[in-house]
Amino acid sequence: MSCSQNSAKDQKFIPGRQLTAAEWQAVLERDVALVGQFYYGVVTTMIFCRPTCPARRPKQGNAVYFAKPGEAMAMGFRPCKRCQPTETGAVGGAGAPHLAQIIALCHQLESAETFPCLDEMAVGAGLSAAQFHRLFKSYLGVTPRAYCEAVRQRRIKEGLATKAPITTVIYESGYGSSARFYERAIQHLGMTASGVRKKGRGVQLKFAIGETSLGAVLVALSTRGVAAIELGEDPEALLQQFQLRFADAELVGDDPEFNGLIAQVIGFIERPGQAFPLPLDIRGTAFQRQVWEALMAIPLGETTSYGAIATAIGKPHAYRAVAGACAANKLAIAIPCHRVVRLDGSLSGYRWGVETKRAILALEKSALEQEG
Repeated sequence: MSCSQNSAKDQKFIPGRQLTAAEWQAVLERDVALVGQFYYGVVTTMIFCRPTCPARRPKQGNAVYFAKPGEAMAMGFRPCKRCQPTETGAVGGAGAPHLAQIIALCHQLESAETFPCLDEMAVGAGLSAAQFHRLFKSYLGVTPRAYCEAVRQRRIKEGLATKAPITTVIYESGYGSSARFYERAIQHLGMTASGVRKKGRGVQLKFAIGETSLGAVLVALSTRGVAAIELGEDPEALLQQFQLRFADAELVGDDPEFNGLIAQVIGFIERPGQAFPLPLDIRGTAFQRQVWEALMAIPLGETTSYGAIATAIGKPHAYRAVAGACAANKLAIAIPCHRVVRLDGSLSGYRWGVETKRAILALEKSALEQEG
């Protein structure tokens, strides 16, 4: 990957934020008072520890923060054999009920060929499904389903880094069918499986990050037009995800001309109702493009359902595939997938978060009221 000066070229992707000064000091002092408050992973060894770990301390720049052991394990980090951060007492306090069974299950999931359902996991831990779900999330910081999905996606990315056939990688990662994988591939990986292998090779992307009332926005421009508009609370996280997806692309930041263009995108976000001021680089399957074109036909301030979009494109039974196309959209607001809701009018999932979806719809409603 090559970038212009002052861009992202010297910022390596790290799966987690770096430790604050206070957290790093706690690691240096092996502060017992902070046991269970946070964990740190070492990116050079992919091992995570308690702040009190007696092992040799890593370089500060190689240490990343995790709130729960499950977060570290989901990112592929292994528990340290010296400080044993997943043992009872590491989270939830000494003697936390059923913690040992849940941690043992996580280790089993790491090498499982297929993932058990929630009920099967709960039976193995001697709990009801509701109890197991609550305790799992409480102890590890993620739901059982999210943990399994993280393991599956990590296997996919590791497999795609090899020369194994993509179909083999899909099945060995725990997917029961290739169709199920492709429904979610762009949502989880940010591009197609073949695109992950290429990592943007041969493509130049200018990018910039700005601030809006919705939070941070990352805008990327190819030679064909705006290729990505991504929203998030953390600008650094947006940048890291972008770098990961396009690790072999030529990423150009700090471009004075493009910095002026991003102001137009921010204006489009803050003042709904105007036409998008720049050409779009819309890349997807024929079906996805059909869905996205239907989304752009939804009037400002109105919402519709996945089923209605499916009917509009002549495929009334393809509402699940429509939802997948919405999730694959990388052009927030310009392709208004935020205007698709459930049949009862309630808000469903959104790539950039349901609360962001709610805020965008509120902006549009306010713009209409001002016009009226």
